[in-house]
Amino acid sequence: MRRSATWIVGCTFLLSASCSAGDTGGPAAEPVTSTAAAPTTAVTIAPTTAVITAVTTAATAATTSEPEDIGDPCVVTVLAGDFLAKIAARIDDVSVEGIVAENRLGAGHVLHPGDVLDVCIGNDVDDITGAALVASSPEAVGRQQTKLNELFAPYRFIDLIVDGDSGPLTRQLLCTARMGLGLTVSRAHMAAGSVEEETLFAANSVSLPDGVDTSAEKWILIDKTCQVMFAGEGDQLVNIYPTSTGEPGYATTNVNAVEAFRFDPALETDGWHDSTSFPVAADNPLNGNMYKPIYFNDGEAIHGAGYVPPIPRSKGCVRTFPLHQDELISWLGLAGVTEATWQTSTIGLRVTVQGEYRDVD
Repeated sequence: MRRSATWIVGCTFLLSASCSAGDTGGPAAEPVTSTAAAPTTAVTIAPTTAVITAVTTAATAATTSEPEDIGDPCVVTVLAGDFLAKIAARIDDVSVEGIVAENRLGAGHVLHPGDVLDVCIGNDVDDITGAALVASSPEAVGRQQTKLNELFAPYRFIDLIVDGDSGPLTRQLLCTARMGLGLTVSRAHMAAGSVEEETLFAANSVSLPDGVDTSAEKWILIDKTCQVMFAGEGDQLVNIYPTSTGEPGYATTNVNAVEAFRFDPALETDGWHDSTSFPVAADNPLNGNMYKPIYFNDGEAIHGAGYVPPIPRSKGCVRTFPLHQDELISWLGLAGVTEATWQTSTIGLRVTVQGEYRDVD
């Protein structure tokens, strides 16, 4: 069954963030309320049919120009006022459903002017990045897994099982390698013999990825595309951790170098917060079981959890394993804190969240 999906161009959103570390699903997400800052058009695909319904919410259509020719017939640029049906109508033999499937656009995905879309449907290639959408041979994937284990040995990833399966954990590390090697970031499979595979095999270390706030004394960069967290000091990389951000309907908000503002060790409950068992007035009501959360954006926090899959599974927060959360707390010099603090100077951390999760499955 196809999920209901809505695409909106040129609008701003009012969204209340929340999170949960529980493994069970939360209540169904309420529709997002939008306020039009410019003419907007929403396109909805019905859950069980291919019927396209276009709803124009502005009184006047936006003025647009012809798409700029970027030299690749497989890639188009989104213009102001564009919506998927309008884009599909400009291209021979391309449907809205095909664009959605090829670009793995999730429910509620928002198109922005300047975004690019892959419009060569079903060719097993991400034409934006050139990455493969089908896995290489098990032998080639096994060599990639061995190299990934070597490259990330200094950091906090569990070694991949070298089994030749380009599954979610392998693609999480491939994505993280692309970040640290200056390649185009995606969770796609890595084609054997490709330029990016040559770059991977030649690498002995990873560097700071784009998006790091090197002006901060201590910083964390959370990338939702890769489901990974980089931590560092100034221009030095300290560690890399696997993470799990907010699932569809509860996506973690992208922010740029915001100060972490609250930390509560909750020593009386061994560090765990729970909205029912251990209620804390300042916590978001939808919070589930969280270990020593560090809040950085309203109800969104970095916190320990018992389950940290390589895909978005939280209710807006950023999950780490409890051991990794303790490491972060020690790194920040907060291990000796015995009660809740709201002092940004005490926490001493700036947090950036970037990217958007799109898997190849």
